[in-house]
Amino acid sequence: MPAKTKIDSDQTEGSLAGPLENSTVQTRLPTGVPGLDDVLKGGLIPGQAYLLRGGTGAGKTTLGLHFLTQANQSEPALFITLGEVESKIRRNAANLGFDLAHIHFLDLSPAADFFTEDKSYDIFSSADVERESVTQQIITSVQDIQPNRIFVDSITQFRYLSSDHYQFHQQVLSFIRYLTDEGATTIFTSESSDYIRDDDLKFLSDGVISLQATAEDRTVEVEKFRGSDFIEGKHSLKIKSAGIQVFPQLKPDTFGRGALMKQVSSGVPEIDQLLHGGIESGTVTIVSGPTGVGKTSFGTQFMKEAAGRGVRSVLYSFEESVDMILHRCEGINMPAKAMVDNGTLLVESVEAMSMSPDEFAQKVRREVEIAGAKIIMIDGLAGYRLSMWGTNANSHIHALCRYLRNMSVTTLLIDEVGTVTGEFKATGQPLSYLADTLIFLRYLEVEGELRKAIGVLKKRLSSFETTLREFEITRYGLKVGDPLVNLRGILRGIPEGTTPESAFRTDS
Repeated sequence: MPAKTKIDSDQTEGSLAGPLENSTVQTRLPTGVPGLDDVLKGGLIPGQAYLLRGGTGAGKTTLGLHFLTQANQSEPALFITLGEVESKIRRNAANLGFDLAHIHFLDLSPAADFFTEDKSYDIFSSADVERESVTQQIITSVQDIQPNRIFVDSITQFRYLSSDHYQFHQQVLSFIRYLTDEGATTIFTSESSDYIRDDDLKFLSDGVISLQATAEDRTVEVEKFRGSDFIEGKHSLKIKSAGIQVFPQLKPDTFGRGALMKQVSSGVPEIDQLLHGGIESGTVTIVSGPTGVGKTSFGTQFMKEAAGRGVRSVLYSFEESVDMILHRCEGINMPAKAMVDNGTLLVESVEAMSMSPDEFAQKVRREVEIAGAKIIMIDGLAGYRLSMWGTNANSHIHALCRYLRNMSVTTLLIDEVGTVTGEFKATGQPLSYLADTLIFLRYLEVEGELRKAIGVLKKRLSSFETTLREFEITRYGLKVGDPLVNLRGILRGIPEGTTPESAFRTDS
């Protein structure tokens, strides 16, 4: 089994069952892959045969090692290899931290003399050479060991040695039936590709698990699971130093946590006035604006205020380092570092292309369900799209926001718009429908000087102030001025006074 400390950590990362998911009463055999048993709603059903398909390097053998090493000494496990030699498998397994001391092997891979001498294989037929038949070797091993778990790698070799498609179908069907009749739970692999189709094997198995590896990502998908429900869709997969880890796709509708709605204050009276008290807990707020306008500082103000009240707050930065964020906060009299030191605020930088959206969702879930986070900030959406490997980032952020809303977690999304002035755009990404509250920051050009303004575009759960105010970031913190009632054209970025003498005069 892989090194205990590493695997324990990985299992914590990958195994988070949805609080509203129904667990099955049926006895299950764990696969040993963190996260995969969540997808399978507990693990494999004993006594059945499962097809594990995927191309070269997809992780099939590694998954098989996880499965076999879950067996204890009183639960024999058998590895039948028809491709790689046993010594190579054991060497590779040791590099990943798997202990195969109690795993039995039946090595049916071709020996060196298969090439140097005229020898041939037989499968489920009488041998034409003076050697024990493959069939008899399998029967002898199964009867001697009486394994509870069997891993066959790979059954594709049978196809090469069969005279035709019908014979292959009958041979594999008979082989699988023999193993299951002996009471073994079996996983057999297939080298699926565009050139070698294995659709016929899907019909012969009780379950089908597909692994896919591309230049962009790795995924696992359960295509069939007889006698049980499972989490559908493609789930992210990583092969780490201690083996495989799966990150189940987030299904927000399976989560829920009822809570009373209350106002979340920014700690700046003028901002709260704009919002008629603050933003509501358990809602999604998008803060949009061009680069450098102060979006991160504005969002961090809410995080700092919540953390100061002892509320667990988490800021994920996709664009800046932790040191840079904390240094800037200190420069504007925002004691974020003190909140970090006392454990109520976590600021974490997410490296570009370091994880998939499913893995990031698992990270957020751990903070919410284990650490008790009540307010989450993602800075920002453009960085999220660039940093995550995989596709369709918008659908993943949609699912994540729905999950956080269902869990009554307050969410702040920082979104950058591409234009500094000119035509007004609410958001840079087509996600404004997600926002319960949409706050925008904009630059203004006044007499050759760049100024800033803040406004609220929408707020679903309460009224809000419809005027715009001047916004500043000073060494003493965020400053919001009086409503800019004497200006027009603010959203275009080039305001004009309603009267010649009223340029940038506020309502006093």
